[in-house]
Order: sequence, then C-alpha cells, then structure tokens
Amino acid sequence: MIANILPTLQSGLPVLLAQFVTALALLGLGSLCYMRLTPFHEAQLIRQGNTAAGVVLMGTLIALSLPVAATLATSHVVLDILIWGLVAMVIQLLVFVATTRVMRDLPAMIEAGNVAAALLVIGIQLAISILNAGAMMG
Repeated sequence: MIANILPTLQSGLPVLLAQFVTALALLGLGSLCYMRLTPFHEAQLIRQGNTAAGVVLMGTLIALSLPVAATLATSHVVLDILIWGLVAMVIQLLVFVATTRVMRDLPAMIEAGNVAAALLVIGIQLAISILNAGAMMG
C-alpha cells in the first residue's frame, strides 16, 4: 500500500506546494494592497482593541481567499492560478474601493469601532467574493 502512495506523493507534493505557495503569495499581496488602500491602520487599531478593525480585516482575508481557492480547485497550472488569482484580487479590491466611495464615512466608523459598519462591509465583500469565486469556477 505505501509503495503505491510514494510515487504519487513524489509527483503530487511539488505541485501542491507550488500551488499553495502561489495562493499564499496572492493572499499576501492582496492583503498588503488592501491595507495600503485603507485610510486607517488595521494593525494599530486591532492592537488598541478595535473590534470593527479586526472584523473588517478578518472578513477581507476570507473574501480575498475565496476566489483564489476557486482557481486552485479548477486549475492545475500555476500560471493560471497566478493570472486568475490576480484578476480576483483586483476585483475584490475594487469592491472595497467602491464600498468606501458609497459609504464615505466608513473609515471614521471603523476607527470609532462601529462593528455594524464593519459587518456591512464584510457582508458586501463576501457576497461579491462568492460570486467572484463562482465565476472563476466557470
């Protein structure tokens, strides 16, 4: 039994690692871009105990990861995952920018710890993320 598994592991593990590292890099890049886009400093607010900032950052990480996970599920080529993952990141970041344009006082609400505003933003991001992931799965 183990003799049958080892060849599969030898051929599959490098592919898994390449795809996983690509997905992590995309998530890291998307997270950094998101934190650059926001006028508030999530890490600082979270250290101060601001629940709203933690909720928004947590939801953003999930919203960024869902479409990338969809590309992982549908593509076996790292370049496809990278390209479609970048497309997904851009879409998700544009959703946040559009949300902050509509909710002009969002940064002040997050800085003030308004969890209701944070949940609304995350709801929007997750809804679009699920649609984005579905589109990526074609």
